[in-house]
Amino acid sequence: MDKKTAMENLARALQEKDGFNGAWLYAEKGEIVSKGALGFRDPEERLPITEDTIFQLASVSKTFTAAAVMLLMRQGLLCPEDEITKFFPEIPCPGVTVRHLLTHTSGVPDYFDDADWFINIWKEEKRVPGNDEILRFLCETKAKPYFAPGEGLHYSNTGYNLLALLVERLSGVPFEAFLQKNIFEPAGMASTRCCHIRRDGVPFEHYAQATVFEGGKWVADVDSNQDGDVVAFDGLNGDDYVYTNIFDMLRWDKALREGKVLTPEEQRLMYTPGKLNNGEDAVYDEDDGLGYGFGWGIGHDETYGLIVSHSGGMPGVATWFERFIDADRVLVILSNRDYRDVRAYLGYWNGMEAIARDREPEPIVSIEDIALKNPDKSNWDSFCGKYEHPGDADFIIDEVFLKDGGLHAKAIDEDGDELAFRLYPIGENEFGRKGGMLKLTFGDGCLMYDDFTCKKL
Repeated sequence: MDKKTAMENLARALQEKDGFNGAWLYAEKGEIVSKGALGFRDPEERLPITEDTIFQLASVSKTFTAAAVMLLMRQGLLCPEDEITKFFPEIPCPGVTVRHLLTHTSGVPDYFDDADWFINIWKEEKRVPGNDEILRFLCETKAKPYFAPGEGLHYSNTGYNLLALLVERLSGVPFEAFLQKNIFEPAGMASTRCCHIRRDGVPFEHYAQATVFEGGKWVADVDSNQDGDVVAFDGLNGDDYVYTNIFDMLRWDKALREGKVLTPEEQRLMYTPGKLNNGEDAVYDEDDGLGYGFGWGIGHDETYGLIVSHSGGMPGVATWFERFIDADRVLVILSNRDYRDVRAYLGYWNGMEAIARDREPEPIVSIEDIALKNPDKSNWDSFCGKYEHPGDADFIIDEVFLKDGGLHAKAIDEDGDELAFRLYPIGENEFGRKGGMLKLTFGDGCLMYDDFTCKKL
């Protein structure tokens, strides 16, 4: 298989079906096999993305935060079993250790669970809260711990905010400066910064603006209805806000392999999945059986050995960094636009992973590809109406209605926000949507989706 061509074809296929907008790089044994860039770095589509374009990493930034904590451990300034209240006695986190925070087993609530706390400061006080205010957030927030420390795994950005603040307090320098001097510079990552572009401005010449689809057009994240979710959090550190390009991510992989930043022994500790109090591995991804170490998702493959990875996502941002530790391979995908067709998006991601594992990728399929071309609409009117809400669903179909000759639905997401979307016929009385993989099946006076059967009201 010609991996270079296969990856290029996948990116072009996604661009044709749903507008791939980003850059990718795949390397084996330090040599680049495939790289490229497609799309635009501005909503107006005047500035093409190039291979040196700078992207926001989102949660892939956590790999650097964990590395910074490891450097403090090397200096003897902390150890994994130190309780976080040793350093921040004012926060209500008894029994939570540094290890718990690194492995998402702390139970500390994610700030997204009470996002209005930050958004209100931004709107009412006309300022972006700094990362040190995460301490005040934990004292004042209504969000409760998910569980007692070590009793489960629940992804928490707040834990990584605390780790960044810990790095800052113990090192005596700003977190951004610590990363620059101790990680980015030794790794040769000259195009990488930890910064806050929505708060302070853009320090890069080739920055890719995070872009969302809204009102039938592409708009910058800061000009969208999601502006609060991106501006109000832009003063935080540790969970996000590292910006870089595909080549510097390859340099990060190389620096780790060569021990320029962390020793092999330190990395082995990072690549060890967290444990629960009952001795079981803390599972990060149930579908793939991934554990979570110090800033990395941890997996093992019979053919390729140890594989560590991390994804990242924010409005208008989707990133992926995957390192085959034993097989010496690395895959980087950076994007600055939301995907409208989730099937096509997942097809691209799965295809890139397949190629990295020496497998032929499946063709990318969009919802339009599988939708019936001439569906029987005679019973569509009977599907319309309000439906009962299942009690424990994260995504609720509230109403089905006809619009412009097509069937549409109004839903309520896990945050309580309403959204409407078109339903595409994919089988007899079966429908799909562009923005997700949810399948809806209409029965006699009911609607079935996920494991729920909801009566028509």
